[in-house]
Amino acid sequence: MLFKPLGLTIALCCALCFGKTGHLPDPSPGAPKKYYFSASGNDKNNGSIDRPFRTLEKLNSLPLQAGDVVYLNAGDVFNGNIIIDSTKSGTAASPITVSTYGDAPAVINAGNGNAISIHGASYINISNLLLKGTGRKSGNTKDGMIITGCDHVSVSDMEIAGFQKSGLLIYASAYITNVNVYAHNNGSAGITVEGNFNNKLSSHHIAITGCQAVNNPGDPTNFTNHSGNGIVVGHCTNVLIDKCMATDNGWDMPRIGNGPVGIWAYEADSVTIQRCLSFRNKTAPKAADGGGFDLDGGVTHSVIQYCLSYDNQGAGYCMFQYWGASPWHNNVIRFNISEDDGSVSDAHGGAYVWNSSGDENQFYNCDFYNNTIYNSKTAALSYSEKSTRKGFRFFNNIFVAMDTLIYGNKGNDAFLGNDWWSMIDKFNAGHVLDFSEWARAYNVETISGKLVGLNTPPLFNAPGKTFISSPDDFDDFVNYCLPSYSELKKKGIDLKELYNIDNGGLDFFLKPVPQMSIGACFNTSK
Repeated sequence: MLFKPLGLTIALCCALCFGKTGHLPDPSPGAPKKYYFSASGNDKNNGSIDRPFRTLEKLNSLPLQAGDVVYLNAGDVFNGNIIIDSTKSGTAASPITVSTYGDAPAVINAGNGNAISIHGASYINISNLLLKGTGRKSGNTKDGMIITGCDHVSVSDMEIAGFQKSGLLIYASAYITNVNVYAHNNGSAGITVEGNFNNKLSSHHIAITGCQAVNNPGDPTNFTNHSGNGIVVGHCTNVLIDKCMATDNGWDMPRIGNGPVGIWAYEADSVTIQRCLSFRNKTAPKAADGGGFDLDGGVTHSVIQYCLSYDNQGAGYCMFQYWGASPWHNNVIRFNISEDDGSVSDAHGGAYVWNSSGDENQFYNCDFYNNTIYNSKTAALSYSEKSTRKGFRFFNNIFVAMDTLIYGNKGNDAFLGNDWWSMIDKFNAGHVLDFSEWARAYNVETISGKLVGLNTPPLFNAPGKTFISSPDDFDDFVNYCLPSYSELKKKGIDLKELYNIDNGGLDFFLKPVPQMSIGACFNTSK
């Protein structure tokens, strides 16, 4: 396990609290209860710490009420599943809790089914458990943990592996928090948030924090759509994905077509993806996608910020709109870094724009600013042949590529205050090798005839050498910092003055940043 299990202290009652047999008496009917389970217990016991129950069937039969706590013995294996339905809800002050007592997580061996199912319940806390299925290709056909029609459910310190669908699925639920969930070796995805079709409000106020989605290769039964995602959220609103990591997902998707992404959203409103790491994600041979981060079809009023993407087969940062989705608009991608993304699938760039709807009124208004895109393998910025759009603006970014900086048709997108650098030709955009000539010919990087973009080497500290595996290491990630004397720190455009854009005031390191800086990284002092 990649996280440290929670420790629980068990308070012992004094001898006066025991009955004649030396065991705890049953609490009064209205008082919160503690139920203990052990692999060496017996369902005929009273469920006290010294006379624990044994099976999950017994757990499911308990009339759990507000404040009740279920403790499973550390390291013990319990076969079957845990079911919590609408008859078992807690309150804000007294939630129902299911957890482990002891130093190591108890194991729910779900076999071919779900490990935990929560339906229509409120104020439930689940923590410190290991959920195991038989494997995505070895008989399991379910999700590891499924939360449907619920509100105020907390999931923390969980390891979920061996399920054909998602490790954790949240469906049509609200006010759900997920902290330190390690979902690996599942099929469809590590973590999925979904809602009712064409309804962004049925799932809302979801937080996914400090979670890891690792080696979720694909659903072997899904031949009609993508699978093998890290973290994916759809048909939802007000979702936070913070300090999460996704890697090595998607490599065994059983189809050629649209593919998986490390961390992404679709048909969603007000999603924030921040301080996340997505690297070495993949797709099926000859299939699409396999990228790091993605704001996909129907996403509105959302932001990707302070993230790092590297060595993904697809683009690091994807701006996609598929046919049939609701309009995509008013999204922001800022203060992110991409290194050597997009060299395997159809992306051909660190950042990629694609619109299969063919309608600019379906795909509009994106601000892409203060990002650092470094690509020693292909282009920095790529456009699909299908990429009709309007209102796309690229400000104060650093674009570095081995040769061609832009692949495809940039259309009428606005480019101001960006630094462009080709490692081979110094500058190359559409086979134009002179930056000033290109800028004036296409009316980019100029204001009132004055050149405001740059064509200068950024002199990064250690480009192309990223190896970190956790967002916890971001503070020490200085590979793309600019030297102290760099003109890029003050030669960008003033976003506030020119476009009334509030850049958030923070750079990749969450340190103060001036309005006229270029790129993602500036301050490294702690």
